[in-house]
Amino acid sequence: MVRMPPIAPLATLPDTARRKAAPAWLVMLVVCSGQFLVVLDVSVVNVALPAMRTGLGLSELGLQWIVNAYVITFAGFMLLGGRAADLFGRKRVFVLGLALFTVASLGGGLAQQPWQLIAARTVQGVGAAVLSPATLTILTTSFPAGPARTRAIATWTAVGAGGGAVGGLVGGVLTETLSWRWVLLINVPVGALVLMGAVRWLTESRQGTARRLDVPGAVLATGGLALVAYGIVQTETHGWASASALLPLGAGLAVVAAFLVVEARAKAPLMPLGLFRLRSVSSANGAMVLAGAAMFSMWYFLSLYVQNVLGYRPLQAGLSFIPHSLSIVLGSKIAPRLMNRVGAKTLAVTGAVLSAAGMAWQGTMDVHGSYLPTILGPGILMALGAGLTATPIASIATSGADPADQGLVSGLINTSRQMGGALGLSVLSTVAASRTERDNGLAALADGYGLAFHVGSLILLGSIVLMVVALPRRPADAAHG
Repeated sequence: MVRMPPIAPLATLPDTARRKAAPAWLVMLVVCSGQFLVVLDVSVVNVALPAMRTGLGLSELGLQWIVNAYVITFAGFMLLGGRAADLFGRKRVFVLGLALFTVASLGGGLAQQPWQLIAARTVQGVGAAVLSPATLTILTTSFPAGPARTRAIATWTAVGAGGGAVGGLVGGVLTETLSWRWVLLINVPVGALVLMGAVRWLTESRQGTARRLDVPGAVLATGGLALVAYGIVQTETHGWASASALLPLGAGLAVVAAFLVVEARAKAPLMPLGLFRLRSVSSANGAMVLAGAAMFSMWYFLSLYVQNVLGYRPLQAGLSFIPHSLSIVLGSKIAPRLMNRVGAKTLAVTGAVLSAAGMAWQGTMDVHGSYLPTILGPGILMALGAGLTATPIASIATSGADPADQGLVSGLINTSRQMGGALGLSVLSTVAASRTERDNGLAALADGYGLAFHVGSLILLGSIVLMVVALPRRPADAAHG
């Protein structure tokens, strides 16, 4: 689930703009529809992956890049998108991002070659990164402070959670009743309607003070992550010592180093490195990278397992994940109340332990698996744990930051989760392929997917250790190293 992007300072609208403003419910409908599309596309393709592979002749490498191309660009450009909305106007950036997302969806749905689909998903991710931060800032500038704004933000959060939760079901229905292309093409008519609504009903607002856009930082962060992810997956066929793996890995690390240099010298950096001197920020982001690396891949491997090994149809696969989706929403909803009782750190560790146990259980899958013990039981544990973990980690991350940096730190924790997920998918896909490179039989596929879950549980254990050792227990401890 995508968490809240940075909230910018409010802009004051002139009286004439206020008189012409659309009804609040229309603003809510337009903005939340845009956010729903963005979050939906993180998960909607998972159930369609086997059909995409058959339709376009995708390799295993190409299959994971259908997911990673979107996630990497979404994560790498999200903070830049938030600042662009502040500087150039929230409505203008919302419309631009949604138009880019919609056109890219059309290109992906009509793709005839694997590279065309991957390119379209990359552009989709950029559009989503531009669009998503603007959705929340439009709400915060359209509703007055108090109960009205609180209800608006709660609705926005629920819509985001719902988009991620129903992605598997929507993908299954569209793939089985129409074709895999419609998991992308469905965005076109919906996106066009939302675009028309945005142009007609949204009111422009922007931040009063000018700020620079750190475009080099965003490009370097995204490029470095993509190169490292590509180098990791190259080890699957060429080995860790091969030039095919070492060159992109080395280049990726060099680009990441260049990113750090640029951020240290930039007047308005995308990621102010000084924030990481705060114990709360550095430990929480480190824990989130590891947790994201393990948890993000759950839907990917489950979708492949139930269709490639157990023979589920796309619609059956989507329906089978409904309890998982409800569990992650439930965990996210009850997390704030539990935090008040047991504390953020204890809850984060508890959630991660639950999810790690579910992954270890899921790793026992085999070719003879059945729904209740193989999919439902471990799936509920993994999803519930994921829902319980994210909110307290985000709360800890923001607990020691200056009030002026709260929005930026919230954006950073979400970026960390998405980037961790992209790297984790690359690592775990390589692990799974190590069991299937010589044998593509059903038993070998099940063993490979199971090994990915077992390694994922070990990565999550690393996150748990980091939480126990480094996360501050009380807000007063957050700034100390």
